Amino acid sequence: MKTKLKAKKMTNKSAVARQKVSGVILIDKPQGMTSQQVVSKVKYLFQSPAHNSKKAGHTGTLDPMATGLLPICLGEATKFSHYQLDADKSYQATILLGSQTDTGDADGQVIARAQIPELDADTLQNMAQQFIGAQQQIPPMYSALKKDGKKLYEYARAGIEIERPARDIVITALTLTQIDADKIDLVVTCSKGTYIRVLAEDIAKALGTLGHLTALRRMQVGKFDSEQAIDIPSLEALSLDSRFEQLLPVDACIDIAAAMSLDDKQCQRLRLGQRLNVIEQIDKPLRDYMLQSLSHKTQAKLEDEPADRNNEQTPEYELPVDIRLLDAQGHFIGLGAISLNGRLQPKKMIHL
Repeated sequence: MKTKLKAKKMTNKSAVARQKVSGVILIDKPQGMTSQQVVSKVKYLFQSPAHNSKKAGHTGTLDPMATGLLPICLGEATKFSHYQLDADKSYQATILLGSQTDTGDADGQVIARAQIPELDADTLQNMAQQFIGAQQQIPPMYSALKKDGKKLYEYARAGIEIERPARDIVITALTLTQIDADKIDLVVTCSKGTYIRVLAEDIAKALGTLGHLTALRRMQVGKFDSEQAIDIPSLEALSLDSRFEQLLPVDACIDIAAAMSLDDKQCQRLRLGQRLNVIEQIDKPLRDYMLQSLSHKTQAKLEDEPADRNNEQTPEYELPVDIRLLDAQGHFIGLGAISLNGRLQPKKMIHL
């Protein structure tokens, strides 16, 4: 009797097995929602008796006040979300001059006020140039960064100030345009980890006053643009099949052009975690790509860590380079790490 019941339970379990939803969707985040609330909404909109959208995450937090591009990865695409987490991002923002808030934006309480000097286009252009390039920025207290397992904004709400180490950031492009006597429009392209709220405060102080953000919109994340994004009401209005048409491929976040095609046996071995020797499959374009990648890696390492003559260096032919892996039909199956000696090992394989 117990055996029959167990078999029945297993049959029922297999009957309700659902297809994993995998892909990337570009959402135009509305004001007032947290990034995690948007993720939860997207998961709900892709859920059905036949589909499982439980696994999902975004590629970089937007504050509740902010709007704009929020790429969301579902299913197997979450394995590659870090490629967009590390990507440069572009924003458009409005700075209100003359007052500072405890949060750095319009959601906070005004804690200080200052006179606003007269500004002109030349002053703003010169100021923008001063902020372009590599620099350090101290994260705000109202942020999700953690100290001893507790988020900084939790300390801030309790009135506790925590010392925060400055972080390296890069401002690639910056324009400042005066809207009226007390408002400036800011358009910036920056590296990951840049807080636009802090940038706005620093710009205001450099101009001889105080300031905070009253609007913030993310326009671009890596190769993704806000014009490609769909807003929540529009996604809700679509049928389930039409929602799936909005999904980009699982590997949409990966910014790697180099690829290698593999036969069925090789694909099977890689999925089992086995390493391959593919020296005969490294053609000239792939070899050139690997040499170029290794050159960039070596240069970056030398800049970050001056060479120590006493340290043993890994031979170049053993250093790995990430490439896309394709099956015989040209379908993406994951990422591999390949070296000039022909060694290929699986790095992140997908299972659809």
